[in-house]
Amino acid sequence: MKSSRSRSRNKNRNNNRPSGGNIVNRVFDSSGPEGKVRGTPQQIVEKYTQLHRDAILSNDRVNAENFAQHAEHYTRMLAEAQKEIDAKREEQEKQQRERQVEQDKQNRERQAERDRERAERLKAQEEAAAAGGVEAEEGGSGLVETPEEAPKKRRTRKPKARPDQQPDSAAAPNDGAAPEAAE
Repeated sequence: MKSSRSRSRNKNRNNNRPSGGNIVNRVFDSSGPEGKVRGTPQQIVEKYTQLHRDAILSNDRVNAENFAQHAEHYTRMLAEAQKEIDAKREEQEKQQRERQVEQDKQNRERQAERDRERAERLKAQEEAAAAGGVEAEEGGSGLVETPEEAPKKRRTRKPKARPDQQPDSAAAPNDGAAPEAAE
């Protein structure tokens, strides 16, 4: 009777096929009629294709067919792996597009919310200004008028006297008293 320990070892040995992963770059050992061929699936296909051509040139149809079948096997492995890679890429692109659509939707919602808040603030400011204008007319706003808000009074300057002209005030000084009558 075998122990459970040896059975578990046998289970692992029988599972020689790689499970998942990227087989495009994985290195394989292929046991063909000419011995072992080691490399990535693409390298193995190229090697068996070259061996196939050589066998055809040496009129060895049996080995030529054997090499062709080995090359076809690794070609199919590459094609299947490429399909999986393409399917994963398409799925990732689809997910990326969905995330982008969702993100765009959220951005539009945020912008709409900001626009609503801005409109509400403007409306509240307009209402406050309208209410403030009514109160100011009634005189109950309680706000102090600042110099910037007060209407500006224009000052007018007297023109400066030119040196060649005598101002009227210099000829007859007026200290605020009534002019005296000439005697």
